Amino acid sequence: QLLTFTRQGKLLRQFGKAGMSKGSADTANMRGPANLVVDPASNEVYVADGYGNRRVIVLDAETFAFKRMWGAYGNKPSDMDLGPYDPDAPPAQQFRLPHNISISKDGFVYVADRPNNRIQVFRKDGTFVKEAFISKRTLLQGAASGFALSPDPEQRFLYMIDGANHHVWILNRSTLQVIARFGQQGLWGGSLNVPHAIAVDSKGNIYVGENFDARRFQRFLFKGLGTPKPGT
Repeated sequence: QLLTFTRQGKLLRQFGKAGMSKGSADTANMRGPANLVVDPASNEVYVADGYGNRRVIVLDAETFAFKRMWGAYGNKPSDMDLGPYDPDAPPAQQFRLPHNISISKDGFVYVADRPNNRIQVFRKDGTFVKEAFISKRTLLQGAASGFALSPDPEQRFLYMIDGANHHVWILNRSTLQVIARFGQQGLWGGSLNVPHAIAVDSKGNIYVGENFDARRFQRFLFKGLGTPKPGT
């Protein structure tokens, strides 16, 4: 379900009912939505409806009226059985689990398709733009858990958490190329154990929430961009 409350906790509106989803074609219900983002330019809410369904669904943020939806590559969402993930097979034409979603300042929609180890980029109408695979041979739960965009005006960087490999990947947002990473598995400070949530503040500091044994948040301080290499 998607619920809106006042800051005092009063329920204002609701989209969907628990246990009522009829699948990825249902325009009145969701099934285990994983994440959302609100586009202030259009006052629309974009939902990664991934735990059960395999789609992005867009609603009017004020009324929750259905606007549009799409699957991987902008295809019509489908619930067909994709079978187990195979890194050597052709890329799946549907999402396996769209787990995170964000909108850049220049109007692109980024979707983390976790078990498929990829991030896909779309225009706001669902038109597919490009994709990149992150640690493609990861089999356990997938590498593309979620991401945050850097706060600089150009949003040069995309920070992606990888819960399976216990990393934060740093991508050039324009090319989706990996340029660095940090984190290794562990429970001591500075290490990561199944990172599952990420945020960036206005100064560029990165906040990571971890699951399972860690059960904590860590803050990583931004130390400046330095001198960029050609093409980064």
